[in-house]
Amino acid sequence: MPRRTAIPFPTSLWDLLRPRSARRKPPPPPKPAPARRPKPAGAMQQRYESITRDMLKHHGVRVRKWRTGMSGVAWQVTYQDGSVSRLIEAPRPKGPMSAAIFLHEIGHHAIGFGTYKPRCLEEYHAWKFAIDTMHELGLNVTDRVHTRMRESLQYAVAKARRRGLKRIPSELLPFLDVHARG
Repeated sequence: MPRRTAIPFPTSLWDLLRPRSARRKPPPPPKPAPARRPKPAGAMQQRYESITRDMLKHHGVRVRKWRTGMSGVAWQVTYQDGSVSRLIEAPRPKGPMSAAIFLHEIGHHAIGFGTYKPRCLEEYHAWKFAIDTMHELGLNVTDRVHTRMRESLQYAVAKARRRGLKRIPSELLPFLDVHARG
């Protein structure tokens, strides 16, 4: 008895018009993805991670969210039983700028909320804490970090003046906008 081969049933009229060699064939099975090894963290990245853990633990701060952008916020919640939660949102330290912003937010907790009045003076001391801590830890404080600090404090002082601040603390005089000094 002659051997018969199965002829695939055409799925459309066009399949009948095409020669058999051009008809659809089932796709080959997918190739397994190559195994990826996790990239080992560099020495500097391990150092940033260690500093991050130490700072959070030392100041009793919890990160609510790691931000992807270069901004941050710090706050605390006092509960009815008197307990306090110290919270921040900041970028995960991976370089000088993200480390400075992270340490600035930690600085708000380190110096204490409401310790310095007006609010722009608290911002100054939080930035001072961040820069001083970076120097103490031997982290690179770039020109861009100093620029960010200066621009942030200029904004804080201008905002305080718009809201009616008459006497600028002496620490903040270098951050008065040139046009606003007159």
